[in-house]
Amino acid sequence: MACAMVHLRLRQFAVLGLVLSVLAAPSRLVGSGPPTLEELKARVPNASISERAVLCVHISELQLDTADRFYVAGDSEKAQAALADAVAFSELARDYSIQSHKHEKQSEIAIRKMVHKLADMKHKVSHEDQEQVQAAIDRLQRIRDDLLAAMFPKGVKK
Repeated sequence: MACAMVHLRLRQFAVLGLVLSVLAAPSRLVGSGPPTLEELKARVPNASISERAVLCVHISELQLDTADRFYVAGDSEKAQAALADAVAFSELARDYSIQSHKHEKQSEIAIRKMVHKLADMKHKVSHEDQEQVQAAIDRLQRIRDDLLAAMFPKGVKK
């Protein structure tokens, strides 16, 4: 009988512990959402060279999404600033990936996708904003060309 009571008491503690852990899990998840743009930018200087390329591509993609939302909302000034930031971080991603000889292919693919997104965006923005979008497309194309040239140098057989 005493053994049954101890077993019942242990079972109650186990159930109580399980219930408390399930209730505590959402509170831990609320504060640990995806990192903000500022947090990502703050991580860049402290990351390794190869990881900087990945971070910069991610920041660039986020800024491009932000620019798209600003263009849709009709706020051209903020959209142009986000677009300039996206291009600047794409250039950093190119530099870091070429310097480390890592993530070149992934960076090139991500930048190619951004070029396609910008081409679609160009048709949605006002006529005045199309020039800035085209300039961003041209700069991203040059970045892609640099990455491709680094991956496939002319005259060198591997």
